[in-house]
Amino acid sequence: MKIIEVSDYKQMSVKASQHVIANIRNSDCLTLGLATGGTPKGLYGELIEDHHVNGTSYKCVNTFNLDEYIGLSKEDSNSYYQYMCSNLFSHIDIPLSQTHIPSGMADDAAEECRRYENMIEEAGGIDLQILGIGENGHIGFNEPGTSFQSGTHIVELTESTREANARYFESLDEVPRQAITMGISSIMKSREILLLVSGKSKREAMQKLIENDVTENFPASILKKHPKVTIIADSAALA
Repeated sequence: MKIIEVSDYKQMSVKASQHVIANIRNSDCLTLGLATGGTPKGLYGELIEDHHVNGTSYKCVNTFNLDEYIGLSKEDSNSYYQYMCSNLFSHIDIPLSQTHIPSGMADDAAEECRRYENMIEEAGGIDLQILGIGENGHIGFNEPGTSFQSGTHIVELTESTREANARYFESLDEVPRQAITMGISSIMKSREILLLVSGKSKREAMQKLIENDVTENFPASILKKHPKVTIIADSAALA
């Protein structure tokens, strides 16, 4: 793992955007794996600004998001589909037909997992996967105890994860209890992984990632086994 320390969240977002933009410009057709939540928002803002100022084009980019809540439609303001449209897709020139997010309203969620996994494989896999890390070490919605061999699957969200995401909802009761997420095996098949970490709340997770052994009790630890991982973390997370 390559660790790049930056001063703060803004610099993390800038450095990450430079990495993503370089990959887009050096590829005829890039497939990006995207994350949601608070951590990548700054990155997406930087990509939007670069698109408007420098004209970086996304017409030949395909995207696959890590996860989606079960029970939320595309129209729901708290769905990750709406998050991506609001924070990135609606502001760049990417065709929506080239963006992919699991359906939280599929009649058969297990079949939706299989369909999504197959779509990633048919696209040739993910070239660059953007990740954040949860305080308990989760990546995507892969909570502690998730098998390292897991493909895209249904997950029961832990209370700590639901509480962390409750700030986006009216109340904790409104936070869904299940989600569809790319599995750890799905993530590890990516040719390159870019992990973004910011803030003192992630300090313990970073310490465990760097110092502890690889274990399914701390899902992010598997990243030590990947051949090409870059971590961009701010000083508060690395203190």
